[in-house]
Amino acid sequence: MDQFTKGAMLHIKNGTLIDPEENALYRADLQIEDGHIVRIIREEEKRATASPADVQTIDADGLMIAPGLADTHAHFRDPGFTWKEDIHTGAAAAVRGGFTQIVLMANTRPPVDNPETLSCVLEKGRQTGIHIHSCANVTLGMAGKELTDMALLSRHGAAGFTDDGIPLLDEALVRKALLRAKSLGKPVSFHEENPAMIENNGINRGKASAFYQIGGSPREAEIDLVRRDLELARQTGAEVVIQHVSTREAVELIRQAKAKGAHVHGEATPHHFTLTEEAAIRKGTLAKMNPPLRQEEDRLAILEGLKDGTIDLIATDHAPHSREEKDRPITQAPSGIIGLETALSLGIRELVEKGVLTWPELIHRMSTAPCVLYGLDGGRVKEGGAADLVLFAPGESWTVSEFASKSANSPFIGEELPGVIYYTLCGGRIVYQKGKDIR
Repeated sequence: MDQFTKGAMLHIKNGTLIDPEENALYRADLQIEDGHIVRIIREEEKRATASPADVQTIDADGLMIAPGLADTHAHFRDPGFTWKEDIHTGAAAAVRGGFTQIVLMANTRPPVDNPETLSCVLEKGRQTGIHIHSCANVTLGMAGKELTDMALLSRHGAAGFTDDGIPLLDEALVRKALLRAKSLGKPVSFHEENPAMIENNGINRGKASAFYQIGGSPREAEIDLVRRDLELARQTGAEVVIQHVSTREAVELIRQAKAKGAHVHGEATPHHFTLTEEAAIRKGTLAKMNPPLRQEEDRLAILEGLKDGTIDLIATDHAPHSREEKDRPITQAPSGIIGLETALSLGIRELVEKGVLTWPELIHRMSTAPCVLYGLDGGRVKEGGAADLVLFAPGESWTVSEFASKSANSPFIGEELPGVIYYTLCGGRIVYQKGKDIR
């Protein structure tokens, strides 16, 4: 994934720069050297800025330039489930989607509850050409009984802590974990579904469950644990992420917790702000995920939460599964869909084009805010900063078909989406270029 060597110079000209920190949009050129942006030249300042003959130039006329996207909730299935995805194919899907920063979840086999597994994941990540980070588990073996050595895992590079995929049910243990995480300056991410309330996960209890004649997953399963963990966040002062919010009640609870001063963050996935349980009826297992797609009023509440900042993170929950697994009956197929390659386009169609967010606000939630929360060096375009960028054509469209991911479990297959990505750069290197296979 390395198109040219360290020290190479690159001139990106005639692009429209999205600056999420300044909430600005303007035409500019970027001069890049040694992996960093050395100069941003606004259009009105472009006198005598012709590129030297030996400098690689990208003419970005018609393209938008944004900081590389950051996904703080992705599953690359490595180690243990590499027939679904591995770190290298996951990274290939990431750069095709404009992502330069990835925070992996820890529900692998073995789980990331020890320094050896964590170090293995991070070492593989260093070979991809983009920034791959990983959370570590909150509990040993994801069993919900005993905390991991969070301090040791933090020293070995854990970006945060989560048992994503398995809700934490022991309130005293959760409180203890939050206090430890706060002392380490690391966020804790929660998968909020109380299994005691769920008969069949992945399908909303309502119209979809009635269609399949199963019990489904009620909204109360999410609301119950969100309410508990927001109160624990307020009491402990820890940084808490409520993952993949799916209900209007959870959005309102997060809004109230923020108003009370809790350090909480709402996370929305593109599928939850785009689809409802109707998709689970139409698409079957390709639209089965945890938590499930719910009702239109829930989707609208998520949009409102994104608009007013209650939901400050957009993450994909990229969850690859094989065709054979997804071909099973609805109650037997695993939950989850892939999302890295469609996330930006869905954000454009559902949020920008429909007036929910401005361009800078979209990029802030997909890049800046995730990087700030996890302390990552990204999410901004500034002189002296890393040249981690995505260049895309907002006015062009593409049809969802082939994927760089090993898996193809997406409910968006066959849809025409806006926003064609032309380049993804990481550290000033072109790691993805439309129409070229860069290795």
